[in-house]
Amino acid sequence: MIRPTVPDDMAALLALASKAMSFSPDELEELTTILTDYFSGKTANHFWWTDDDDELVAAAYCAPERMTQGTWNLLFIAVQPDYQGQGRGTALITHVEQMLATQGAHLLLVETLASFEHARAFYRKCGFDEEARIRDFYEVGADKIVYRKVLTA
Repeated sequence: MIRPTVPDDMAALLALASKAMSFSPDELEELTTILTDYFSGKTANHFWWTDDDDELVAAAYCAPERMTQGTWNLLFIAVQPDYQGQGRGTALITHVEQMLATQGAHLLLVETLASFEHARAFYRKCGFDEEARIRDFYEVGADKIVYRKVLTA
């Protein structure tokens, strides 16, 4: 069941980021700040969705691109390792796309590291096209790849 994320999900979201995405302590601290701001209403136009199967199985987070009209960024998507390969991530992306399109969004962007071939294959499977590659973005030898997908209502 895909539903809006609630404050009681915070600990499970942090555990998901740690387990499924190997977030470092600094990244978990940043995620805690993002979630705290979200739940306090400081980022009211941002969205978190959760796949709940009697436990938090997956989550996605997106936010509008500043100074644009209708362009959004998928900033976080993760699925518990035991649930990967079951269509949960695809269902979350589809839900995000539908929700954003009904609000007038026309473009969804997502970025990843060039070395994350599994994530890159997933985005391509979901209909995203590689739009840009910024060499040595994260550090020397760690390229950033931006994928884009046009949304339709």
